[in-house]
Amino acid sequence: MLTSRPSSISVAVPWGSWLGLARTLLATATAATLVFTDADALFTPLLGRGPGPHCTGLSDIGAFCLAGPEHADLVRWACVAVLLVVASGWRPRFTALPHWWIAFSVSTSVSIPDGGEQVNQVLTLLLVPVLLADPRRWHWQPSPPGDRVVRPGGRGMVLVATAVVLLFAIRLQVAGIYFQASVAKLSKAEWADGTVMYYWLNHHSFGAPGWLQPVTDALVNQPVSVALLTWTPLAIEFALAVSLLLRPAVRWWLLPFGVLLHVGIAVLMGLWSFSLAMMAAQVLLLVPMGANLPGSWRAVRDLVGRRGAQQPGEGAPGAVAESTERPKEDEPVLAGQLSH
Repeated sequence: MLTSRPSSISVAVPWGSWLGLARTLLATATAATLVFTDADALFTPLLGRGPGPHCTGLSDIGAFCLAGPEHADLVRWACVAVLLVVASGWRPRFTALPHWWIAFSVSTSVSIPDGGEQVNQVLTLLLVPVLLADPRRWHWQPSPPGDRVVRPGGRGMVLVATAVVLLFAIRLQVAGIYFQASVAKLSKAEWADGTVMYYWLNHHSFGAPGWLQPVTDALVNQPVSVALLTWTPLAIEFALAVSLLLRPAVRWWLLPFGVLLHVGIAVLMGLWSFSLAMMAAQVLLLVPMGANLPGSWRAVRDLVGRRGAQQPGEGAPGAVAESTERPKEDEPVLAGQLSH
């Protein structure tokens, strides 16, 4: 680890395998929308606008607008194929821009985009400069050592610093989403008095699925349990909103609660693509930059039959050091130092 001098600050190498997991979740969210929604439903006619794709302003550069409505199904499946490549983790620097373009195309041209698609579009856009500088072959690989990224006279420090700034901008964006989501709800009487989940879980479109209704009915008909079902999501959302003020160790503990919140939304309300996109947003918000999933690259390498591959340190060009440990709170992987 590089030591900091009084006139410099250290920044973490940001390209860890947790970042790869966030990209996979984002790509899977959009792919799920395209796979399970046919073109007629995606581009259903709107009052005063007619059928989609709806192309105005910047949305003209979207895939569906460029191809035209007669090719909407073909474009839909082509986008799914590209998203599967993105989700696989192959060559982040090559797939970053196509990933954003597809997310943008879906968000701006479908008839009724949801909040998850809008979040997906913003996150993939902010990730483009981060990933164009990503030196890894697969986003499941651990973050490269700092001395392989930052070399004397090279551009590595600028690239790392730019990536760190953009990833922090993503954190601010996601924290803002959860702050608005938690605070704005309190202006509604049903959220404030703890009864809103009674109405949502009995909603004809977004209510609980039939097989869960005996359980949800029993819960929402009791004052204490319906209040807990209403206020617990608010508490989790507010905790996520202020997570940037908390220590990294505390943020790790928030992640499973945030994931459970969106699993609940997916199961109870059927909003799977929205929930996957927000889980990705939580990873980018809560996980330390440069953190690696335990054994993630080893699992992928074994899956494709590369057990006998040359190990780092044996002279393989571009080899990176493997790490299966989560970075300690006060010992980030360091890329170098920025002079004041």
